[in-house]
Amino acid sequence: MRVGFVGWRGMVGSVLLQRMQEERDFDHVDPVFFSTSRAGGAGPPIGTADVPLRDANDPKAFAGLDAIVTCQGGDWTHAMHPALRAAGWSGHWIDAASALRMNDDAVIILDPLNRGVIDEARARGAKDWIGGNCTVSLMMMAFAGLLERDLVEWMTCMTYQAASGAGAQNMRELLAQMGEAHLAAKALLESPGASILDIDREVAGILRDERFPTEHFGVPLAGSLIPWIDKDLGNGMSREEWKGSAELNKILGRGVVPPEHAARASPQGGPRPPGAAKPPIPVESICVRIGAMRCHSQAVTIKLTEDLPQAEIESLIAGANEWVRLVPNTRDASIRHLTPAAVTGKLEIAVGRVRKLALGPGYVGAFTVGDQLLWGAAEPLRRMLRILVGR
Repeated sequence: MRVGFVGWRGMVGSVLLQRMQEERDFDHVDPVFFSTSRAGGAGPPIGTADVPLRDANDPKAFAGLDAIVTCQGGDWTHAMHPALRAAGWSGHWIDAASALRMNDDAVIILDPLNRGVIDEARARGAKDWIGGNCTVSLMMMAFAGLLERDLVEWMTCMTYQAASGAGAQNMRELLAQMGEAHLAAKALLESPGASILDIDREVAGILRDERFPTEHFGVPLAGSLIPWIDKDLGNGMSREEWKGSAELNKILGRGVVPPEHAARASPQGGPRPPGAAKPPIPVESICVRIGAMRCHSQAVTIKLTEDLPQAEIESLIAGANEWVRLVPNTRDASIRHLTPAAVTGKLEIAVGRVRKLALGPGYVGAFTVGDQLLWGAAEPLRRMLRILVGR
C-alpha cells in the first residue's frame, strides 16, 4: 500500500511518526512524504529511500496513492479533500482534523470500541476515516467497559484540558506566561521574610498587565484557567462541549445528535436520529483549559442503567481493554498516579476516584486522565492504517 503522509512535522504528526516507528508500521507500507512549505526538501529519517518531499498543495502529486494520512489541519483538508475526490482519487483518507468528522459518509475511528462500525463501513465502501475529538476519545476509552455493555444512561464530563490541546504555540505561550509570573515575584520569593500576600499581589498584577503574553490564548492561563474552549454555539454551549454527545454517539453507531438537541437532551436520550439502532446517550460537559502542558483530565458523573455493585463497576472498567489502568480510590494512589505528570507520553489511560454517589441508585463518579496526543490523536490513525493494510 502506497501511503502519503501530510502534516508529519507538527505535534500530532510527530507523535504519529514516533509511534509508527516504535510499532514497525513502516515495514508494511510504502510511505511518500509531503510538505506544504518545503517541497523538494528532505523527508523524515525513517530508514526509507531518500526521496524529496512532494508538494502537498498540488492535487496531481497524490496520484497513485492508496491512502493519505494527514495531520495538517482542517484548512488543508477543506481545500484538498474535495479537490482530490473531484479529480477521481478514490483512496482511503485518514485524518486527524475535525473538518470531515461529522460528514454522513465519514467514520470516526476508535477501533477498540467501534471496530464493528468500521468493518461495516468498509463493507459499504467507506473511504474517509477521521480521528475523534481528543477528550471524547479518551473518555470513551476510559469507560469502554460500561459503554460496550450498554450500561450508560447518561453522563456529565467536567474536563480539564491541557495547553497542548490548543497547539504547539499555545504550549510555548503557557511556558512564557509561567516565566513572566515567576519573574514578577522572583525578588520577593528570594526574601525569606517576604509576605505571601505581597508575592500574590505581584503575580496578580502581572497576570493583568497588558504586556503579559496572551497572543494565542487571549487571556492568562498560567496561574489561572479558561472556562471556555472552541466556538460559541449561541445556546450557552461551546462546540467542544457539543462534541461529547455528537461524537460519542456517532462512534458507537447511535447516530448524530445535532447541537440544538444536545443542549436540551433528556436523561431518556432525547430524539432518536434517523437510522440509529439505539437512542443516543446524552453527554453534557463543561470544558475548561488548565495550565497543564499535556494530557486531558475529566471528572465524570455516570448514570447507569443498572445499580451495579462497586466491585463489578470497577471490574468492568479495568477489564475493558489493555490500556485502562484502574487507580485505587485512595489519597496516595490518586495524587501519584491520576495526574497529567504521571501519564504523559504513555498509552495508558488512568481511571480513579471511582465510587457510587449519594445521588441515588446507579450514580457513579470517577476521574480519568490520558495523553491526548496518543489515544486522543495519533493512535487511532496509526491503528486505522494497520486495519486497512490487514496487519
